[in-house]
Amino acid sequence: MIKVIINGICGRMGREILRLAGESDDIGVVYGVDTGDPKGLEIPVSDSFNGAPGCDCVVDFSFHTATSCALDYALKNRVPIVIGTTGHDEPEKAKIKEAAKTIPVFYASNYSIGIALLAELAKRTAASLPGAEIEIVETHHDRKADAPSGTAVSLAEAIRETRPEMFVKSGRSGFGARDKNEIGINSVRIGNVVGKHEIIISTPSQTLTLTHEAHSRAVFAEGALVAVRFITGGMGPGVYGMSDMLGKAETV
Repeated sequence: MIKVIINGICGRMGREILRLAGESDDIGVVYGVDTGDPKGLEIPVSDSFNGAPGCDCVVDFSFHTATSCALDYALKNRVPIVIGTTGHDEPEKAKIKEAAKTIPVFYASNYSIGIALLAELAKRTAASLPGAEIEIVETHHDRKADAPSGTAVSLAEAIRETRPEMFVKSGRSGFGARDKNEIGINSVRIGNVVGKHEIIISTPSQTLTLTHEAHSRAVFAEGALVAVRFITGGMGPGVYGMSDMLGKAETV
């Protein structure tokens, strides 16, 4: 049994991972960390890692400023960590990279296998249509705080691996022509949309639209549990991501 501690246990993703882990045969959540209300949770929950039991892996789906304490615990106990929290600033990303010199770190902005495949398709399409204009539209529920989504940024960066001359532009306003090398990211926040990402790739003669839509948070929780199994399977220090499970390297 893989023993897991979840940082952000009271959130929607934390609860969903706990639920699916409870239905699995090989992963058990032994402790949760959160400052929120643990009502309905049947495991020990604290507002800090002080007094947390030993585990085989830490799972972090909290807030970007709360990832640091999860990293500190993982480093102290030399256990892998799976990070699904988004919105990290550069110093926070630097701490993740530094931790990866000592422990295995699985870092992804989206834990859907479908999104990982979408990124690969986008890269292939962009490479096959040099000079094509590219836009990304991401839609999420009205409670999502960060914009653009970490997934949209990751998709843009994946495209830039094959089109390095391109650059990311978040949002659009004012007066002026579109730069041919920009990857525009437009964010929509409305209702209870779990997550939808559209990549529009257009040439003067044709347009392709690649779309992924999550129907429930279960798709992300399922991917997080796959990541737990992957990262605890004898991986050495380093940063790993969804594309590693597709056979390719990914970086923060």
